[in-house]
Amino acid sequence: MKRVFPFLLFCTVATAATSQSPIQWQYTAKKIADKSYEVHILATLKSGWHAYSQSQPEEAVAQPTEIKFKPNPLLNVQGKIKELGALEKWQDETTGIKANQYKDKVDFVQVVVLKGNVKTSISGSLTYQVCTDEMCLPPKTEPFSVVLGQ
Repeated sequence: MKRVFPFLLFCTVATAATSQSPIQWQYTAKKIADKSYEVHILATLKSGWHAYSQSQPEEAVAQPTEIKFKPNPLLNVQGKIKELGALEKWQDETTGIKANQYKDKVDFVQVVVLKGNVKTSISGSLTYQVCTDEMCLPPKTEPFSVVLGQ
């Protein structure tokens, strides 16, 4: 019985942690020129949680954030996705594990250009992982879509 209680407590805490997501995603587009838009994928994290940068050191073990855009013949994706936020370069002194992470907020920004005066959308998938200093939730992938144009 002494061994069962800690396990049940862990399961209860893990279930409670996953029942209300510690991260909220918001997908928007901002017109920056005639046919150019910034697609914003904004993560807002609950206190104590962090999400990971797209770029991780070799010593990292967490899932980096990965954003994949589906091809759309009506637009061109320009350059790489920028990350706007206060990047923390974390390191565990005991294990040597490192991570590039964000707390509070991070905005992933991609510039896209429409090929004409059209209304379309950009869609894709977002894979991410969130952690506290004590635990991590499993990586999650979710679809997204953002309307662009007139």
